[in-house]
Amino acid sequence: MTNRALIREFLPLAGITTSAFVFNSSEFMPIGLLTDIGASFGTSEAQTGMLVTIYAWAVMLLSLPLMIAATRIAFRKLLLLVLVVFLIGQAASACAPSFGALMLGRLVVACAHSVFWAIAAPIAVRVVAPNHQALALSAIQVGTAVALVAGLPLGRSIGVLLGWRLTFACVGAITALLILYMARVMPPVSGAEKFEIRQLGSLFKNKALVAIFVLTILYSLGYYTAYSYIEPFLAQVARFSSAEITLALCVFGVMGFVASVIYAKCYSRFRFPFIVLVLVGISIALLGLEAFAAFLPTILAACALWGLASASYSVSIQAEVIRVTPVEEQTVAMAIFSGLFNLGIGTGAFLGGHVVDTIGIEGIGIVGGILTAAGLAFCVLVLIPQLKRQAR
Repeated sequence: MTNRALIREFLPLAGITTSAFVFNSSEFMPIGLLTDIGASFGTSEAQTGMLVTIYAWAVMLLSLPLMIAATRIAFRKLLLLVLVVFLIGQAASACAPSFGALMLGRLVVACAHSVFWAIAAPIAVRVVAPNHQALALSAIQVGTAVALVAGLPLGRSIGVLLGWRLTFACVGAITALLILYMARVMPPVSGAEKFEIRQLGSLFKNKALVAIFVLTILYSLGYYTAYSYIEPFLAQVARFSSAEITLALCVFGVMGFVASVIYAKCYSRFRFPFIVLVLVGISIALLGLEAFAAFLPTILAACALWGLASASYSVSIQAEVIRVTPVEEQTVAMAIFSGLFNLGIGTGAFLGGHVVDTIGIEGIGIVGGILTAAGLAFCVLVLIPQLKRQAR
């Protein structure tokens, strides 16, 4: 392949990777700013956590219908439209005069999110040569990792120093530049095949795909029961300072980089052990979270394991969705995957808030860990056998 062809692949892929960074930074920004946002509007931690819950539930409800409607739009035009809607939502969030207005702004962002994560992986593998598709999926994970190592901690730092509104405004400014960049470098890419509602029946006859969906609900529900309240947990249980909390969030992101490298080198050769080890890691990190919080080195080690496992899960399971789904159904399958993942995020944040209000914030790891351990058992007993049968 010539250098010019490589550049033609790299430039749009870099834009998609940056988009993944921006979307992930925005989605989880309230997690790092729960205390400050709550102080602005006089809401409790559990009430402020509803920003995460309602956002995720909106993505869950909107992903499938919006993606089905969007299958009539070419991918290039659709991606630019999604970025424009995302920018509008960021501006509305930054200017919100009330908690309700902030929630409305977040719902506009959720509309863009609903479509972006359904098309990100399919676009990424289309703008590169077939032998670079694993690299393309890893690049999306790099965008996610950068969001965790730089986006979320940087957003928290801006919020602490200058106010949470400026954090949303900064994301909006980056999005405006990204729109201009993608309009310049994004090549024409054929859109998804037109998809009708009646085709959902055949999609859900795919047993391996359905098993992935079930595992994703269990995993995301357990993960976000704990992660949605990681900031107050580190402050109240681990007794971390503001700087130490930011450090812990950076550890999550750094391990996301490590996960992308491990995935690129190992996943194609060790698919099933890779997925199992990921779920073992996240279960250990969550079940032992309160005990690990007794010492700075152990809680940072738990955050490292947590970040490594979560990043590895995301990229490997998206690869499995693409692997087990026919090309003409991939974007809708990814929309359902994104919707169900966000069902877990929203319900996990809601459940985590209930745990905080009843058991106490120290219980979020145990409750989340039980759910991810259930996902591990389901993976071993149901998902992997289904994937093996489909491969025959």
